[in-house]
Amino acid sequence: MTGDGEAFAVRLCIPAKPEYISLGRLALTGLSRLRSFPDDVLADLKLALTEACTNSVRHAYDGGEGMVEILYELHDDRLVVEVTDTGEGFEHDEVEPDETDELTEGGLGIAIIEALADELEIGTPTGGGSRLRFVKRLPS
Repeated sequence: MTGDGEAFAVRLCIPAKPEYISLGRLALTGLSRLRSFPDDVLADLKLALTEACTNSVRHAYDGGEGMVEILYELHDDRLVVEVTDTGEGFEHDEVEPDETDELTEGGLGIAIIEALADELEIGTPTGGGSRLRFVKRLPS
């Protein structure tokens, strides 16, 4: 963040294992020191990031080896977070719960991110896998 409209970007690559997801949250804490976030905004961002990374860890590699890439772009007015993997992709429509389904453990990650973020995009990067990008506008 330079004050002239340019973003400060950090890229973090972690193994697709649950124990590494906390590194993504630590990076968010570090970014919050560059531009002060209110505690509730930081907590929302950590939860959204955890859900996005958990989707990749649980579903991308079917228990095998793989990497999850997290890109953080800190702008003057927003934080953009993109979580990408090269594993098995998924169609967003396939993961939305049916209104008649009972709520079970898991499966609510996308809904949680949608509720916490100001924007959400789900797609497939070139070469396959999945890409989840969310934006959180930051208070002035």
